[in-house]
Amino acid sequence: MFHGELLRLIEEKKFAQARERLNECNEVDIAEWLDDFEKDSRALVIFRLLPKEMAADVFSYLSPESQQHIVEGLTDRELAGVIEDLFLDDTVDFLEEMPASIVKRVIATADTQTRAQLNQLLMYPPDSAGSLMTPELMELDGDWTVARALAAVRRQCEDKASISWLYVTDGRRHLVGVVDLRSVLAAPDAQRVDALMEPDVKAVRTHDDQADVAAMFRKYDLLAMPVVDNERRLVGVITIDDVVDVLEEETTEDIYKMAAMTPAERGYMETDVLTLAKNRVLWLVLLMISATFTGFIIARFDAALAANVLLASFIPMLMDTSGNAGSQASVSVIRGITLGEIRFSDLPRVMWKELRVSLLAGMGVAAVNFLRVWLMYGDPVMALVVSLTLVFAIMAAKLVGCALPLLAARVGLDPALMAGPLITTVADPMALLLFFNIAMLLMPGLSG
Repeated sequence: MFHGELLRLIEEKKFAQARERLNECNEVDIAEWLDDFEKDSRALVIFRLLPKEMAADVFSYLSPESQQHIVEGLTDRELAGVIEDLFLDDTVDFLEEMPASIVKRVIATADTQTRAQLNQLLMYPPDSAGSLMTPELMELDGDWTVARALAAVRRQCEDKASISWLYVTDGRRHLVGVVDLRSVLAAPDAQRVDALMEPDVKAVRTHDDQADVAAMFRKYDLLAMPVVDNERRLVGVITIDDVVDVLEEETTEDIYKMAAMTPAERGYMETDVLTLAKNRVLWLVLLMISATFTGFIIARFDAALAANVLLASFIPMLMDTSGNAGSQASVSVIRGITLGEIRFSDLPRVMWKELRVSLLAGMGVAAVNFLRVWLMYGDPVMALVVSLTLVFAIMAAKLVGCALPLLAARVGLDPALMAGPLITTVADPMALLLFFNIAMLLMPGLSG
């Protein structure tokens, strides 16, 4: 209802009233609404109606496609105003998604100081702490009094990304401590800042991986974390909103890899069909080729299948069960690796735990299956063959499923690669080999 009213006011050219209605809305909601316009010219009209203090916030929440559409419609003066009001880390996030022509235009319209800071931030690797940070932090000297520190906070707070934590540096900008704003507010005016600070500061370096940064935020329950260079000079701060984006990005990437797909750079609806196909076809080809081992095994035991055709009916069930068992173990271990709960040194303990889990799970599945096969086919020997295969196949699949992610992490690969489809591809031939060998051992009438 609000959207319809706002569009009506714009069509009637009642821009002052439209601006008042926009001023009552949340910036995130406005950005979400503008994203629905795609390249509709009304999106630019609405953006221009936004109060100056809201425009930059709304812009930071827009999708890259909407941001590009807005920028292409703004004059250089309007664009400079938006860039001036954006926090630098939001500007960098925006520029990393834009084509070179947009980046050059933004850099050219920015003031000298902002241009220098943007050029420095854009030099950091895309997935590093340096690319996430903003230099707009609250910095204090240790020898300042509380009164002087509070005066500085009042004077600079509107230009800082976060003032909950105040960072204390020495004369060479080396990070020496941190103090929360609450402690400063509660202290006497004459109290020195260095008497209030905590010297044990958790910090990351500019080239640390963003996944490691997110892990530190999670471990220490932080809302902000300082970024230092190799000489521990304070260069920026990362805030929790950026880390939430990192966690979403890392989780999305892992989901794609666990489903045997190359991660997409944009959302599903924004990615074209050709790109989606390219991201999937390579993995499909690799898994198809690796699955030919299953065909070789079946061909190797064609005589056994010819002697007892009933064997073939159990192959899909055995392969699915072993693949599922391996996927269960791999997902559990991958999660443990991601959260820092499991390391490569834990491999023997993990395998011993999964061995016991697989034995119990295998025996439970085998017992149900033994009764099912015996009742359906009246053949206790066949029921025993299938049930024993299930026990050993589940044990083998779970051991492989827990070991491969840890081995991948050990050699520097993403553990998420060792998930569902790949584990299934490894587990399937193992299940078939166990099945045919157990069948030939317990059913002498078969010949390999």
